[in-house]
Amino acid sequence: MSTNSPSERIIDVVTSWPGITTAQGSRGELSFRLGRREIGHLHGDAAAHFSFPRHVWVALYKQGRIEPHPIFVDLVGPAARRIEAASDIEAVIDLLRLNYERLTTLAGGRSIVAPTSSPSFGG
Repeated sequence: MSTNSPSERIIDVVTSWPGITTAQGSRGELSFRLGRREIGHLHGDAAAHFSFPRHVWVALYKQGRIEPHPIFVDLVGPAARRIEAASDIEAVIDLLRLNYERLTTLAGGRSIVAPTSSPSFGG
């Protein structure tokens, strides 16, 4: 059995995906980013928050995989998943992966990650 906290386990998996970076937010959250786009964020070991297109949100909600975001309870799009059991860790990783794959597919093979260095222009 792993001795890592739920957030450490999620961070280990998600940061292994190509192009993923993390950033600390102003409310203590840790966001996962692909280029300039956030795929979701963690509030410690308690919860994860995401944003999905309307049709994806509705399907995930009907499947019981997400609940409304605690601040934006009346909006379709912002979502939350509590982390209370080991199964929730895998569920959060799956939801982050869903957003990751959605964004990489939208990029259509184009890199959405900023280059690590500026291109050289001869002149």
